Amino acid sequence: MSFSSSRRWFQPLTALLMSAGALSSASAQAVDPTVKTAAEARPVLLELFTSQGCSSCPPADAVLRELSGRSDVLALGFHVDYWDYLGWVDPFASPVFTARQHGYAQRRGFQVYTPQLVIDGQSAMVGSRRGQAEDEILSAARRKLTAPAAISREGQMVKLSLGKTAEAGAIGDIWLISFDRELATTIRGGENGGKRIVYPNVVRSIRKLGDWSNEPLELNEILKADERGERLALVVQERGGRVWAVAATPASAN
Repeated sequence: MSFSSSRRWFQPLTALLMSAGALSSASAQAVDPTVKTAAEARPVLLELFTSQGCSSCPPADAVLRELSGRSDVLALGFHVDYWDYLGWVDPFASPVFTARQHGYAQRRGFQVYTPQLVIDGQSAMVGSRRGQAEDEILSAARRKLTAPAAISREGQMVKLSLGKTAEAGAIGDIWLISFDRELATTIRGGENGGKRIVYPNVVRSIRKLGDWSNEPLELNEILKADERGERLALVVQERGGRVWAVAATPASAN
């Protein structure tokens, strides 16, 4: 083939490739910006069910403290009240948090114990096993589902926004969680008597705001008296445990 004929063949091919590229770019621009795919990032939700009255819990609290500094997870400590009879009443415990753990047991078939770490609502393990926790987080990150979410706070006013995911049929409950970044307690009785323990991301309240049905949604809320945590989190979760959205206010928010 001569150079001149090669050039004639190359010119229409170039035009065809440029046209295809333009169509691809236009298609990308036409994608709904409120839609996210499962591959896009959101923090993996970690819930440690713990108690100051449990002698096995301090190592798990330490693991959660290490994990709480990571940006790829939202690590929360839910203090349960069923060990309060052992000589020390956990000041951070609530029957509401105990009920949340029992809800996982009923819907997911988990046992109820402390320290129990629930990963993204789908699996549970002994919370002090750091290596296993890392493996479970990695597995959850690979399979996690994502909807766009954001939360902001100005005084007692909270603004929450949700988008939609490309997964058909996505639904979930919308939860507002308040938590303190760090709280310390000198325990004066029970199995951990005499210890001073620093607890990370201590949950102070959890409230259902409504339902999400894979459509963009904006909510404005006024914090209630018991929602006194210095930080706030937004979690959207199916009743079976599957998590769709996770967002939190920054540590500097007040």
